[in-house]
Amino acid sequence: QVQLVESGGGLVQPGGSLRLSCAASGSGFRFYAMGWHRQAPGKQRELVADISSGGSTNYAASVKGRFTISRDNAKNTAYLQMNSLKPEDTAVYYCLVRVAGHVDEFDYWGQGTQVTVSS
Repeated sequence: QVQLVESGGGLVQPGGSLRLSCAASGSGFRFYAMGWHRQAPGKQRELVADISSGGSTNYAASVKGRFTISRDNAKNTAYLQMNSLKPEDTAVYYCLVRVAGHVDEFDYWGQGTQVTVSS
């Protein structure tokens, strides 16, 4: 069974910073690409950033230069450092992991963590 544990969300003022973590676990599974999507009220879920197991990264244009994604493969954990936060970054942030089992691959979502940027 795969488990994703997300942490790091919260309330921050505009211009502030937060760091999200997503730790994946599960006996017999391998974890490939890891990343975050977000969903604001009334909007569709959108990609924020992702990172391959080899370290290649991909960012949404709206966060490029402000957010940095990284990972620790030994811990199966990805991190999203969010700087210069704006009110429009307010959303529920969901971790997404590409998981390889014994016979197939599948995407697994975390439970989501709320990020609120407000003064």
